Amino acid sequence: MRAEAAPPAEVPQPGADPQPGADLQTGADLQTGAARPAAASQTEAAVQSEAAVQSGVVSPVGAVPRFEAAPQTGVPRTVAGSQAAVPHPEPAAHPEPAAHPEAVPPAEAAPQTGAAPQAGVPPTAAASQPKATPLAEAFPPSEAAAGRSRLPPVPADAWARYPRGPKYLEALHEGRPAHAVWQALPAEDWPARLAEAAAAVASSGRGVAIVVPDHRDLARVAEACGELIEGVVTLSADLGPSERYKRWLAVRRGVARVVVGTRATAFAPVKDPGLLVVWDDGDDLHVEQRSPYPNVRDVLVQRAHMTGAALLIGGFARTAEAQLLVETGWAHEIVASRETLRSVAPRVVSVGDNEWQDVKDPAARTARLPSIAFDAARFALTDSPVLIQVPRRGYVPSLACGQCRGPARCRRCAGPLALPGGTQDGLPKPAYCRWCAATEAAFRCPTCGSRKLRGQIIGARRTAEELGRAFPGIQVRTSGADEVLTKVPGKPSLVVATPGAEPVAEGGYGAVLLLDGWALLGRADLRAAEEALRRWMTAAGLVRPGNGRVVVIADSSLTPVQALVRWDPVWHAATELAARTELGFPPAVRMATIDGTPDAVNAMLDELRLPPTGEILGPVPLGDDETKERALVRVSRAEGRQLAAVLADAQAVRTARKEQELVRIKLDPLEVL
Repeated sequence: MRAEAAPPAEVPQPGADPQPGADLQTGADLQTGAARPAAASQTEAAVQSEAAVQSGVVSPVGAVPRFEAAPQTGVPRTVAGSQAAVPHPEPAAHPEPAAHPEAVPPAEAAPQTGAAPQAGVPPTAAASQPKATPLAEAFPPSEAAAGRSRLPPVPADAWARYPRGPKYLEALHEGRPAHAVWQALPAEDWPARLAEAAAAVASSGRGVAIVVPDHRDLARVAEACGELIEGVVTLSADLGPSERYKRWLAVRRGVARVVVGTRATAFAPVKDPGLLVVWDDGDDLHVEQRSPYPNVRDVLVQRAHMTGAALLIGGFARTAEAQLLVETGWAHEIVASRETLRSVAPRVVSVGDNEWQDVKDPAARTARLPSIAFDAARFALTDSPVLIQVPRRGYVPSLACGQCRGPARCRRCAGPLALPGGTQDGLPKPAYCRWCAATEAAFRCPTCGSRKLRGQIIGARRTAEELGRAFPGIQVRTSGADEVLTKVPGKPSLVVATPGAEPVAEGGYGAVLLLDGWALLGRADLRAAEEALRRWMTAAGLVRPGNGRVVVIADSSLTPVQALVRWDPVWHAATELAARTELGFPPAVRMATIDGTPDAVNAMLDELRLPPTGEILGPVPLGDDETKERALVRVSRAEGRQLAAVLADAQAVRTARKEQELVRIKLDPLEVL
């Protein structure tokens, strides 16, 4: 079975004027001088091709399928070996290639990416050509849009709240390659801000690509852009092939100057790109789950460097990777002053942040809903809705023994037990196994023999049930995997949502309760603290400005909690980056994970010829699956490209031997541990 290796996502060394030989932002060194101008036609022809290859979306080996034109002689092709000449229809020439030229690089310029050496272009970099879509029904060529008058610049007074905001919009309108990391204020109408930035670029006749995590954000940004700009299209996975191809043509031909979409939009063939935007770059939805696992942020950074386009990385929180762009000088930060922040930031309180909490509620540190949370919700429900964020969906997704507190396991497959909620024949439904779905009506702990069960984690449905009893007469809504709400009215109600499914409230929420903070912070993950803060700030950003309240149920001494209380994601990102630099974890180094069976992983490690700074950690068991192991391989950032080449060579050896056991390789993955 073919092994898969994640290629390096090479990013230029940050700085206004990259020097020759400067090492790349995400790893490898790029032997180049100053950034190339966007007006160079040859560069534009290979813009997305280089970005796709260096982020591993396009295989460096192989050719793009071509449509062969019919012979000029008009003589039909015959089937060889037949007694009579049987006409064989020639494939019709298609005026649009299967893949945009920018999505396929020259083979001689492609670096070693570790991708599978097969011909063709993956679906993330090219659009399919449905036969049922006549070109006459598609969008007209770009000449139809050439005669349009350019839009006037849009005044953006809201950007004046950020000291560098107006200057950034001015640079966008003038076509300068301005790179920025933007920290949005609480309760900021960020879709409108992105639309204003896009309008500043569209007014100069250049293109814009905006990438957002999901369809709800897509709808908000598309609506905001449509109010300011003509010629806006959206690209998402829920579009049919015919409609998606029409919009892809509109973007490629320059009819649509602004394209908004989810992660595949990072490869949209925008004509003369002037601005590339990614919102909430820490969201895991921005990472492709198929090999070679490109990250939207890395792809857009590459495209911005190659085309001379501006780049905007926005969000309420900040990742360590974005902080690295700022600290190295490749990007500037756009943040509001502390005075402006204090005027709009909500009041954030946590458990144990002052002594009176312990006096008033001695059980506050152990209670799931302490008195400070009830008081905040009760006060806000007088005239506005309240958002309650719960990390887990379901009813009671995890059970433990009521006496020894050991995990409750299925006696058939040793899977975790959970409560489904609801009743059956007038009685509560029994526990069930989350692996084999078998019911467990007669649980008995194998350690202490107790038959009692207790919930380890309370899900969103059980939380909504408890809050409904605590606040009688108040409507309780849930938003999660089963049904994700987009908007809720501004009248008093309780909205229980899982992270990422929080709906927008009219006028903002009066209070936001962030429950079970330990469930987010206690995960065995390198990015646990960063991800917890990102989810908290995303929810807290929906509170109404000025007098809103946020209550986080977590220890006030923890670094992410302090960053939320002070609303200082920049400080947290700098602290996180410094800690990873000291420990030798991404983005301070380049790291690859190798997953597979113990024999396959060991065989793969034996084939590696690492650079001088190379180091192997592990292998160790991968989660609860004892049949799989994971090894970590890390090198310095300057040797990131060498690591990718070594992994590609080892993969080629396994492929040549026709190894049957799969080995999955990723470079700089989100989940390292």
